[in-house]
Amino acid sequence: MAKKSKVLERIKQQFSDHKVSFDEDNQQIRIEHEQLGKGLTLDLPRLESKYENKGEDGFKETVNYIQETFRAMEKQKSLSGKEQMIFPVVRSTSFPKETEDGRALISEEHTAETRIYYALDQGETYALIDEDLLEREGMSEQRMKEAARFNIRSLPAPLKADDVAGNRFYFVNTNDGYDASRILNEAWLKEMSASIDGELALAVPHQDVLILADVQNEHGYDVLGQMTFRFFGDGRVPITALPFMYEEGKLDPIFILARKKPKQDRKS
Repeated sequence: MAKKSKVLERIKQQFSDHKVSFDEDNQQIRIEHEQLGKGLTLDLPRLESKYENKGEDGFKETVNYIQETFRAMEKQKSLSGKEQMIFPVVRSTSFPKETEDGRALISEEHTAETRIYYALDQGETYALIDEDLLEREGMSEQRMKEAARFNIRSLPAPLKADDVAGNRFYFVNTNDGYDASRILNEAWLKEMSASIDGELALAVPHQDVLILADVQNEHGYDVLGQMTFRFFGDGRVPITALPFMYEEGKLDPIFILARKKPKQDRKS
């Protein structure tokens, strides 16, 4: 029998007014908000890793995330007069395409590793937009997507830079919930591509960070791969551990298997 999880026991205590269950086969915690008839599912190994790495701060982040999610569920979603609060969000291709009660989420393809969803910002959190909400509000999908793309272009993208092994890495980490979404600002990516000395690579390991790399030698790929994998394990909303090459306006996932990265392999 598996050892008792301290994180699981503490979550049960913290949310004793909700129904908390544990799927041992899939190592997932399910927390139900019984008044709303809705809930959320969390991966226990990821929560335990966060707790081991960050201690009490990591557990507080988990609790805050659960509380914020329930607060968002409690609010009545409405798009009326809120077009400036609609943003695109990037998720992995394994992310569900519908809500747990069967409503289809608005989404579209992005890369082989990522998919784009759309969210209504609600302050400390946001709610993903589904087809039923659009129909109820009388808003077309095209109009909603145009508003979201405009809004993501309007967000600032402050960069922190770090030089490693002759390569320069830039980080966007504002913690506004849309750091990874800035990869959808195509005009900005073109500007970055034109301003660097080497080749542009990007990574969205989780929702709250975007990594851009000015790769100037073969070691840059190795550093980027390790960095992306490390960030992927730390994020509360993981996306992908694979970086992307940016060439001629296109993003192509790259598998970094060795320090030497032949040019012809980057285009595969």
